[in-house]
Amino acid sequence: MSATNSKQAESRPEVLRVLQTKSETKAFYNKISKVYDLLADQSEEPVRRAGLEKLNVRPGEKALEIGFGTGHCLVALARAVGAAGKVYGIDLSDEMLKIAHENLEKEGLADRVELICEDAENLPYAAETLDAIFMSFTLELFDTPEIPKVLAECKRVLRPGGRVVVAGVSKEGEGGVILHVFEWTHKHFPNLMDCRPIFVRKSLEAAGFHIESVENRTMWVPVEIALAVKDDCSEMRDAACGRVFG
Repeated sequence: MSATNSKQAESRPEVLRVLQTKSETKAFYNKISKVYDLLADQSEEPVRRAGLEKLNVRPGEKALEIGFGTGHCLVALARAVGAAGKVYGIDLSDEMLKIAHENLEKEGLADRVELICEDAENLPYAAETLDAIFMSFTLELFDTPEIPKVLAECKRVLRPGGRVVVAGVSKEGEGGVILHVFEWTHKHFPNLMDCRPIFVRKSLEAAGFHIESVENRTMWVPVEIALAVKDDCSEMRDAACGRVFG
């Protein structure tokens, strides 16, 4: 490697690895499930709302939320699909599932939503059966080699023309000192900071999705809200569509 290439490699921002196991992550979210909204809802809610607006779920559609947490977005999705639609939710934490179900029951929407406690690397849904998928502050919880697998599963279960919105903590934009502190904390105290910034748009592009729009925001760290679409081409026409499929 030349000196120039070496300097470029050193300056290229890298995504940190996830240091906790799935069982540790599950235990962490089970532990904080009852106080999660107090810890995160105020900062995350505007981003989630913007993501749902981008996804624009319509009556009669089938929608999935990956990492539904305490269920606020499930409520919004269930209202959007109406009585003729269906919402599915998958989350690693069984305690989060209990709270989400209680919130849906309170809103009278539980009959429109089917929840499971599983890992999103293997989605238990048939191919090309969903219209929309929503993820907020979830994709960055997966380890770097797992992100393409999760997005490949999203692509598999979406119908042609189906859409996905991913809102996540991002390495794009001006992170400054706060982003460095975030990553340092994740690296040295992963039990306190289990997620880390990722490249949202680039991950979706690498998975073969067509990017419709990307909004960059600043919460207390940079955030990307990306809307992407599964092309209307079959796998036999992938080369013609010019996509890289995972």
